[in-house]
Amino acid sequence: MEVEIVASLAGLAGLVIGLTTGLAVRVSERAQRAPAPAAPVGALPPGVASVLSVLRSSAVVVDGEDRVLRASSAARAYGLVSGDRLVVDEVLAMTRLVRRDGEIRETEIQVGPTGARSRADGRWFAVRVAPLGSHGLVLVLAEDLTDMHRTEAIRRDFVANVSHELKTPVGALSLLAETVEGAADDPEAVRRFAGRMQYESVRLNNLVQDLMTLSRVQGAEPLPDLKRVDLDEVMAEALERCQFKASGKDIELASGGEADLEVRADQELLVTALRNLVDNAVAYSPEHTRVVVSTRRCDDQYVEINVSDQGIGIPDGEIGRIFERFYRVDPARSRQTGGTGLGLAIVKHVTGKHGGDVTVWSKEGHGSTFTIRLPLLDTPRRPAAGTADQAPERSAREAKP
Repeated sequence: MEVEIVASLAGLAGLVIGLTTGLAVRVSERAQRAPAPAAPVGALPPGVASVLSVLRSSAVVVDGEDRVLRASSAARAYGLVSGDRLVVDEVLAMTRLVRRDGEIRETEIQVGPTGARSRADGRWFAVRVAPLGSHGLVLVLAEDLTDMHRTEAIRRDFVANVSHELKTPVGALSLLAETVEGAADDPEAVRRFAGRMQYESVRLNNLVQDLMTLSRVQGAEPLPDLKRVDLDEVMAEALERCQFKASGKDIELASGGEADLEVRADQELLVTALRNLVDNAVAYSPEHTRVVVSTRRCDDQYVEINVSDQGIGIPDGEIGRIFERFYRVDPARSRQTGGTGLGLAIVKHVTGKHGGDVTVWSKEGHGSTFTIRLPLLDTPRRPAAGTADQAPERSAREAKP
């Protein structure tokens, strides 16, 4: 009897254990088959915010009702987003199309001013719009292309200007060569046309040299092999190169200021920059006037080189543009003087390469003063030195009204 009771209890215990095990297995299977909880509608999927935070492009996430869930600070700063709305109609229309058909779309847009000055004032973006998840979210990525557009515009203008400037002397040389050939029996005409050919060839050579110099100094790389340079030598060489042109107009070239001031520089580039300023002063000054080049120590760190003339001056509205490549205040007069339109651009880039800058003071009818400011080496002061047969000139800046 006791044996039967023990056997019955053992069987009952086994049945309970079996039922419990089966129930546990079924519950586990159901748990494994159950879908993971979905992200709530109107919220970013897990991990998306972290990815957007490291993107270089401006990023915007828009929900199914066109509300902005997330926007980078750049997207707001550039005017793509205001509050919780996309404010660029073209981009908003793209997000709706992408939400409807799930197709990724790309375009290029401009945000900002339109019209004649749009290229200069507006901002350009490459926009890519794609679906994000399955709840109507759309991702907008905008990459700023403004600098690329401006660089391309500068390149086109530069090529057009160079082509135009080269066309004039090359065309003149070709025409003069034909004329000389036809006037072979007239020695006087041959001499006259040969002189004109020489003038045009010098003009062409100057343009090529200026282009080479400009390409050297306008890049981001530093100048190699800078050496200790005496500004007295720079002034003397620049004035010597301009003496013939000045003599043709009976313009006196004078120098003065503090002697033995030194800078660390590329001497040839510095001479070229100063020669360009003196050339301009001579070209835009009337006959029987004076051009003065002077130096002075500003403080323990900087020195100034001033070039002053008694010329026609520069209108106030033009001063901000005179350092642009090929920009001329008076194109007709520049053609007469044979200028390339690159001289002041070279001055600006050369001084910038040496850690300095160039400024201008001018008044119409009263002349101009261009000032190159450069870092100064630690050199002792010396007595002022002028030209061989005259007293030192005052600094041009001190002489301004």
